[in-house]
Amino acid sequence: MLDIAGGAWRAALLPGRGGALAALTHAGRDVLVPLPEGADPNDHWAGAFLMLPWTNRLDEGRLPHPGGLHHFPCNRVAERTALHGLSREHPWEVERSEPALAVLVQSIEDGPYRYQARMEIALGEDFAISLSVTNRGMDGVPFGTGWHPFFARPPGTRLAFHATGMLLRDERNLPVEAVASSGLDGGEEVFVGLDTHFTGWDGGARLTLGEACFLLRGEEAWSRNIQVFAPRGAGILCAEPVSHVPDAANRPFLSELGDMVRLARGESLTGRARLLFLP
Repeated sequence: MLDIAGGAWRAALLPGRGGALAALTHAGRDVLVPLPEGADPNDHWAGAFLMLPWTNRLDEGRLPHPGGLHHFPCNRVAERTALHGLSREHPWEVERSEPALAVLVQSIEDGPYRYQARMEIALGEDFAISLSVTNRGMDGVPFGTGWHPFFARPPGTRLAFHATGMLLRDERNLPVEAVASSGLDGGEEVFVGLDTHFTGWDGGARLTLGEACFLLRGEEAWSRNIQVFAPRGAGILCAEPVSHVPDAANRPFLSELGDMVRLARGESLTGRARLLFLP
């Protein structure tokens, strides 16, 4: 475990476990649900992980690419989907570690993907996470990234953000239609039960987590799309800044709402998110 601290923020990272965040606190309060000691972050609704080279679901694991069609294993077996990419299942290396800063890197070769990823987490006045992925393989392979935090959901939790649309989903949680939506503003009555993608996000979300309030800002590739996941009976709220809509590679009719990016060899895609405490 790699521990860093800056300002009122404290974070614990697991480079060997997909580069996941095991804990994030502000002024001693849990911002993320802490991952139990020794637990696999991919098996628990806790902490936070990165999603790349795609986010959310690929239908039947299908990825069309310039060389043809590749099928990734479906890790969400009941839905027949490949969920949340590749990087969370592989270790990262610590490139740089300072008291309030951590830089992790990762190289992946799997199917049509050859890429190098770089994550930076900095703590100070705010919590800041940045993820860049560089294509080291063939031209035109589609890439997408995102951040999947499991925010603590104490009584009184509220979520507010502006958007222009949302995606309706089928029984396999795959998008079928875009409809108008102004976003969300409220407590559990508006977000519980959602596993819903919002488009035309303005890049800001206000999170009231019990007695503490934070502003989540998505920047660059993470500034226009957000996924909200808040299962019934669970003490979590996920507000996930992402670069594209679910299954974008297989649903061109949704591409204008958030497509994957076809990177040329050597090109990069960067997304950033910040959490700012609101007194």
